[in-house]
Amino acid sequence: MQRAKLIYNTLIYLLLGVTFVLFIFPFFLMIINSFKGNWEILENPFALPTSLSLRQFAEAIVKMNFATTLRNSFIISILSVSLIIVTSAMTAYHMVRNKTTFNNVFFSVLVASMIIPFQSLMIPMLIIYGAKLQLIERFPMPLLILLYGGFGTAMSVFIFHGFLKSVPFELEEASFIDGCTSKQTFFLIVLPILKPTAVTLLILNSMWIWNDYLLPSLILTKPHLLTMPIQMKVFNGTYMDNWELLIPALLLTILPMIVVYLIAQKQIIKGVMSGSIK
Repeated sequence: MQRAKLIYNTLIYLLLGVTFVLFIFPFFLMIINSFKGNWEILENPFALPTSLSLRQFAEAIVKMNFATTLRNSFIISILSVSLIIVTSAMTAYHMVRNKTTFNNVFFSVLVASMIIPFQSLMIPMLIIYGAKLQLIERFPMPLLILLYGGFGTAMSVFIFHGFLKSVPFELEEASFIDGCTSKQTFFLIVLPILKPTAVTLLILNSMWIWNDYLLPSLILTKPHLLTMPIQMKVFNGTYMDNWELLIPALLLTILPMIVVYLIAQKQIIKGVMSGSIK
């Protein structure tokens, strides 16, 4: 019995180890090659760098206009995610605490809208916001933030709705007795309880918005408004064969989201587990 259990555990850890290596190996290659010159990368991309030089990173930062692009991506991501989380939490809270026929139908329609592909909305969106209202030309960044808020609300409301059904109403009744208004109850009592779920949605929506290419490429047509994925595409077209600049630029593009995920991973797991069992 003990021997069978030992063999089973050994196989499990072996499988996990192989999976870990398969997932981490591309990142390892990216990191070691980001410190190499072109000739080193082409000669042997699997070898360690002969010297640790930051020259490639400095050159990539200047040539891809990294500071401006990073600022644009952060502004769009932070405002869009904040809009999604606050409005979705408020919407889900209203639906859970007010179980009317209209709210039930609206929630069903909202959930069903998640299956609609963005490509089917792309051309009508460009016609309405571009050709007719001229918002793409006049207010591209605010428009993009509002569009992200609209496209990200359905999934977020669905997840908040499932979690809020487990929150006891007695907590809110106690706050009402103490003299709190509905707004104070939501922001001071309910919203802090939603922290694990909110952090999970923050990471999921941040990764989606940060890495999204199609929607920003349709809305942000001016060079000084480009986000990281679009700037990386432009940079790739300009320095297609210059690997010593492309690899550091790619690493700089994905690094912020990796850092955010590592910081909040415990809250992500907690939020996913809470939403799945409650």
